[in-house]
Amino acid sequence: MNKIVWGIIGCGDVAEVKSGPAFSLVKNSELKSVMRRNLAKAEDFAKRHHVKHWFNDASDILNDPDINAVYIATPPASHLQYALEAIKAGKHVYLEKPMTLNTAEADQIVRALKASKTKLTVAHYRRHLPAFLKVKALLDQKAIGEVLFADIQILQSRQSQIITKTEEPWRLDPEISGGGLFHDLAPHQLDLMCQYFGMHTSAIGFSGNRSGDGADNIVNGIINFNNGIQCRGIWSFNNSESDQKDTCTIYGSEGKIIFSFFGEHVTCSTKETSETFSFKNPKHVQEPMIAAVVDYFLGQRENPCAAEEALQVTKIMDAFTSH
Repeated sequence: MNKIVWGIIGCGDVAEVKSGPAFSLVKNSELKSVMRRNLAKAEDFAKRHHVKHWFNDASDILNDPDINAVYIATPPASHLQYALEAIKAGKHVYLEKPMTLNTAEADQIVRALKASKTKLTVAHYRRHLPAFLKVKALLDQKAIGEVLFADIQILQSRQSQIITKTEEPWRLDPEISGGGLFHDLAPHQLDLMCQYFGMHTSAIGFSGNRSGDGADNIVNGIINFNNGIQCRGIWSFNNSESDQKDTCTIYGSEGKIIFSFFGEHVTCSTKETSETFSFKNPKHVQEPMIAAVVDYFLGQRENPCAAEEALQVTKIMDAFTSH
């Protein structure tokens, strides 16, 4: 294998700019086919993005011998089904976050992978964006001394600009999304915490709904990592626009690092200095991750986000929302 030939299952809003075009831009990568249940919309996506083939049935992609990898970008409720079908078909998988609806489903994927030769990466793409790589470098350099704890605050209104807009508000339906806007956004934050601090020993949280629309819109949680570092977080999606916040502060024995999960700036402050680093994300924000995935599928690097790593995020989310 010297090239990854892709099929996209679910060419909706996420694939439009964030990811879809990158499959044709990355070296040794080609996007051959796309699928969406609405054939007219699949055709529209394909023609606008210069993709040769479009379908409304995933089997047309999974049965194509020329396609050796699939990007599953459907809502989470169908991630398990399509991932298992792709593994059975011998296709490598790039799976959108959240990995699945819950831990039990994620476990099924992990077990299926162990019994196959399929490679699978979960799309926690912020790992490869420059701002978050900078945070990792600062931590590795002990720029703030020994890390003590991290504090996450995601306070958003219902009209938040950081939430992907879709024709249907499926993110508010727990049967489709897994549990509301927390399940859509929290994987970004929790995966980075696991990247920075490693495996966790325990997590506990509380969740509830303050607006009567069925999905959790306030979640609090605390994670204890193996190395003793703790992380606390709050996610609230019923705030006024004037109270909106998207911040993470990592406190160390000699200073702190402050950054936004949806911004492009990182500030590192100590007693002696304070410096802000600015970055520019690529137009197709998943392109760096997709490049790493292609290299992994071609055997040129390690997995940029293994299923077992995404499983840890799923376990934390379940722990936060089980009370």
